[in-house]
Amino acid sequence: MTQSPDARNSHTVILAYFSLCLIWGSTWLAIRVVVRDVPPLEAAAVRFVAAGVLLLGLAVAQRRPWPSGLQQWKAVLVLGFTMMAAPYGLLFWAEQYVTSGMTAVLYSALPLVVALLTPLLLKRKVPRDAVFAMVVAFGGLLALFYTGLSHGRALLGGLAVLCAVALSAWSVVFAKQRLHDVDPVSGTALQLLVGAVVLCWGTWAMEAHRHALWTSSAVMATAFLTVFGSCAAFVIYYWLLKRIQPYQSATISLVVPIVAVLEGSLLYGEPVSPVMVVAIIAVLGSVSVVLKPRTEPQEESVRVEKTLKIEEET
Repeated sequence: MTQSPDARNSHTVILAYFSLCLIWGSTWLAIRVVVRDVPPLEAAAVRFVAAGVLLLGLAVAQRRPWPSGLQQWKAVLVLGFTMMAAPYGLLFWAEQYVTSGMTAVLYSALPLVVALLTPLLLKRKVPRDAVFAMVVAFGGLLALFYTGLSHGRALLGGLAVLCAVALSAWSVVFAKQRLHDVDPVSGTALQLLVGAVVLCWGTWAMEAHRHALWTSSAVMATAFLTVFGSCAAFVIYYWLLKRIQPYQSATISLVVPIVAVLEGSLLYGEPVSPVMVVAIIAVLGSVSVVLKPRTEPQEESVRVEKTLKIEEET
């Protein structure tokens, strides 16, 4: 039996969603590996330069369309700073002092901030059950990591992650508004290169006194972050953002800590307690609620009108 186009598209969306969860769930550990030997802004800049050049070459080879009009170019420039440079500079810096798992948990607050910003910026109501589900999920994640971040650089690192969350949340909603018609490959390449320029300046201004040690593990982790964490992930992300709501795409950050915990257990033998198992079930259950298909208000009104018309005719 041949699947309908809607069914195939739904399966593709699900595949894209969980691919992003797997990729971004693995990036936290990779970042942690890199910043042990390389200054954080330099590491982020190298990642973005390499990824931007690769995607730019792909866009040229495939003759992808470039942003058109002043508004689209302005959006690319803004997102190059708010989606790429600032959040990832903060995250790379924070992982010098905060564990990869804790960073992922803090970053999982992103859907809650997106849910808060969505009605303010898009004039679109977020369903109450979706907000409640995300609160439950975040509570489950907090149950996994109820210690740490109480003093010194760890506290500063935690605050840096929260700043990155706020910038990323605003960028998700902004991108939904402004980048709907921008090609994901060329748009992502340009944003990465804009972010790379900002990070290179930050490296020159704040890390000139530090020496980078590009060990084999740092090179391999950077290669993973470049090819998968930047090139593949952001293209998939912008493709996905056109097909689901912003608060739904933001739930990826709820699954990402689960991936990080499981990788830590499988690769490094970190223990998984019963509390962790319960929290994982709570998160995945909450994500399923948030991703549940919903009828938009306008579509619902049209459906009601059609129903009333049919009843009148009969």
